[in-house]
Amino acid sequence: MRTFFGLTSDYMENVYEQFFYMKYTGNWSLAELYSLPIGLRNWFVQRTVKQKEKEIEEQQKSSRNQQAPQHSNRRA
Repeated sequence: MRTFFGLTSDYMENVYEQFFYMKYTGNWSLAELYSLPIGLRNWFVQRTVKQKEKEIEEQQKSSRNQQAPQHSNRRA
């Protein structure tokens, strides 16, 4: 629902989701998040998501390498 003054509830839910994500992953304070310009806040969220995806990918790669059977170069 859009009001004459103010922001839509969907927009505010998105803002609160960003706040939760930044507090959860980066321990930002609400005061810091409220005072960030919108563009900078969006950049931090997108960059944090990118970093987390990279970390997950590296963990999965490492896990696959550890699970791969170790072949011995010795001949019987």
